[in-house]
Amino acid sequence: MIYAFIYGVILAIGLIIPLGVQNIFIFNQGANQKHFLHALPSVITAIICDSILIICAVLGVSVIVLAIPWLKTLIFVLGFCFLFYMGCVAWLSKPTKFREGNDPLSARVQVLFAMSVSLLNPHALMDTIGVIGTSSLQFIGKEKLMFTAGCIFISSCWFFGLSVLGHFLHKLDSTGRWLERVNKVSAVIMWTIAGYIGYLLIS
Repeated sequence: MIYAFIYGVILAIGLIIPLGVQNIFIFNQGANQKHFLHALPSVITAIICDSILIICAVLGVSVIVLAIPWLKTLIFVLGFCFLFYMGCVAWLSKPTKFREGNDPLSARVQVLFAMSVSLLNPHALMDTIGVIGTSSLQFIGKEKLMFTAGCIFISSCWFFGLSVLGHFLHKLDSTGRWLERVNKVSAVIMWTIAGYIGYLLIS
């Protein structure tokens, strides 16, 4: 069982580290909130959404859902629109500390955005299904449970750590230049993923 847990941990690390929409959003919330604890609504929401996706992938539910053509198309269209919009927001935004008259996102808005970047990201859905879902097939019973726990454990630690890192980087970055650059890179990544999704839709 320990092997299954460690396997899940290593696999989750490999999937979650690359810079993606979800990671960028959590990092920015940590940076833009007055205290990293104020970013907990987005962190907890991302953890819950990831846990649901992982469990669905392990159980095979997500494979069945994406096997329905019209539902798969709908998810891709929503994902394309949302990522394009988020890219525009990221490109135009500046660190909260250096803006006047603007407040950090409220808890309610954080939850809504975190759900969107987690559940409307076809790239993340395909990764979860294709990698975690497929890898879980080699385990049964308690081993599969430990594998799932390993994946969720890493997801939880990663998102919390990312928000803390964003918060302290914001404190060190007194000019706000680095965070603005992160936002620009974030926008390009989101538009790139949106473009790829658009290509998949057309083809």
